[in-house]
Amino acid sequence: MTRHDRNISRPLIRQLDDVAINQIAAGEVVERPASAVKELVENALDAGATRVTIDYAHGGKTLIRVTDDGCGMTAEDLPLALSRHATSKLNGDNLLDIRSFGFRGEALPSLASVGRLSLTSRAGGGEGACLEVSGGAAQPVRPAALSAGTVVELRDLFFATPARLKFLRSDRAEAQAIGDVIKRLAMAEPMVGFALRDVSGGGEGRFVFRVDPGSGELFEAMQTRLMRILGGDFAENAVRIEAEREGIRLTGYAGLPTYSRGAATHQFLFVNGRPVRDKLLFGVLRGAYQDYLSRDRHPVAALFLDLDPQRVDQNVHPAKTEVRFRETELVRGLIISALRHALAEAGHRASTHVAQAALGAFRPSELPPRSYQMERSTSAAPQRPPMPAPPRQDSFAETAAVFARADLPAEEPEAEPATHHPLGAARAQLHENYIVAQTETGMILVDQHAAHERLVYERLKRQLSAQGVAAQALLIPEIVELSDSDLAMLLSAQADLARAGLVIEPFGGGAVAVREVPAVLGDVNAANLLQDVLDELTDLGQSGTVMVQIEAVLSRMACHGSVRSGRRMRVEEMNALLREMEATPHSGQCNHGRPTYVELRLSDIEKLFERS
Repeated sequence: MTRHDRNISRPLIRQLDDVAINQIAAGEVVERPASAVKELVENALDAGATRVTIDYAHGGKTLIRVTDDGCGMTAEDLPLALSRHATSKLNGDNLLDIRSFGFRGEALPSLASVGRLSLTSRAGGGEGACLEVSGGAAQPVRPAALSAGTVVELRDLFFATPARLKFLRSDRAEAQAIGDVIKRLAMAEPMVGFALRDVSGGGEGRFVFRVDPGSGELFEAMQTRLMRILGGDFAENAVRIEAEREGIRLTGYAGLPTYSRGAATHQFLFVNGRPVRDKLLFGVLRGAYQDYLSRDRHPVAALFLDLDPQRVDQNVHPAKTEVRFRETELVRGLIISALRHALAEAGHRASTHVAQAALGAFRPSELPPRSYQMERSTSAAPQRPPMPAPPRQDSFAETAAVFARADLPAEEPEAEPATHHPLGAARAQLHENYIVAQTETGMILVDQHAAHERLVYERLKRQLSAQGVAAQALLIPEIVELSDSDLAMLLSAQADLARAGLVIEPFGGGAVAVREVPAVLGDVNAANLLQDVLDELTDLGQSGTVMVQIEAVLSRMACHGSVRSGRRMRVEEMNALLREMEATPHSGQCNHGRPTYVELRLSDIEKLFERS
């Protein structure tokens, strides 16, 4: 029997009581302990706090306590603060002119309806007061001892709605979520001190996270705070972002492409100081790095967008993690252009963690333990193989002849030393793929294929933006057989490919004739090039714009025109490659985000040999 087969009496419409209403609101606003912490700390920030301390027990399930030094409240304010839709942050005239974290007046009554909440506060010049609420039932306001500010204590979260408890994760996972919330808020407010403490074991507990209020200029305080939260590596491998367009301002730091991650967990975005997880902004950030990272790598960034509150709707989602911009394209263009400009100014710079990883890969040789004459026992000590005799004075010429016959490019004397250049002077080529260069402070190891691939790609892009990629006609067009689907895909992109310097024509059946290829690629295998272009078009599908598709195809083409692994290079060729890398933006990484060179400083090399 279905619900339509039964005789259903007309249901009565009833007004829900305040407790039920607040519990429903709590389901939207408070999903887990971290949500409660977020709401309470945002209230403290709206109250003008300069220091906020957060204590929690058992992942916030049994205790959440937020203490601040903000403006506080009077005894008369406390019952009103726990009333639904009562707030001091909005007068109700304009829901689009929101200049605070909270504005709905839902957090405190919602929390009081699903837990045991105690609110103690003292306004300047007034007396301290406390109000306790358990499962929505309030006690009378009573006097309390408090020097200043507000203390909100929430115990036994969801005790009034026990079904919600079953959906909470482990104490450790909930504590991790609380830490993530506090760190995001600490990034947004560098001038405020935060202290996060786990008091699960009772007593004073232990500090999980603590930062002092920043001082001085905002960017300096922001950098110090980001370094404290994201680590010193981020500060060393990030570029400063500062741009403004039509009243919208973008600030922050963005990581170099070689300082990327395998997941988008290190992307922190803020709109008017509010941490957000907006799909549009994440997509724009991804698009800004489209040229520099492969699809399985994600940039690291902390970006702050500030604009008139009336140009953004922050009332889209109950948790206020999503926003809607009135001028979406303006915001998109600002972020992409600012990031690409900053990354271009970084030039050939690569991230320092690449060098650290290289140093970590070195291992000292497995030598026997040191032994001294006084420690040896002639009766028990094993005999070591005799050391080779020192070379005769006349054997130096023989040794030099051996090195002369080595498979290394002979270096011609330089007209002037090139070690003062950022990437130094080429000294050798190893395994026909790696260039060793000497700088004033150390050495550089370059992957010649990856480096030249980026250089060719940048040349192709410059040509495309100027007048289209110069094409070179093939003496005899190359005929390539394709499947029907591949043929249709290529022909649909025929005009765009022509702009990129690849001219094709249908040749009957399932074949195409390749008549012209980009001139910068030189002598290439047209069939292989066409297959790579097809792979790129297949990967992109219809998701990218025409320009994104063209640039992706150019990136794949550049691989064919670059110096191949296994090719021997003369010293002047190697130095020319180094000089072009220094003059080309983004040459610190290949088209897929991998580093093109590793820099090892002399001090680091000396540590490997225990010389420091």
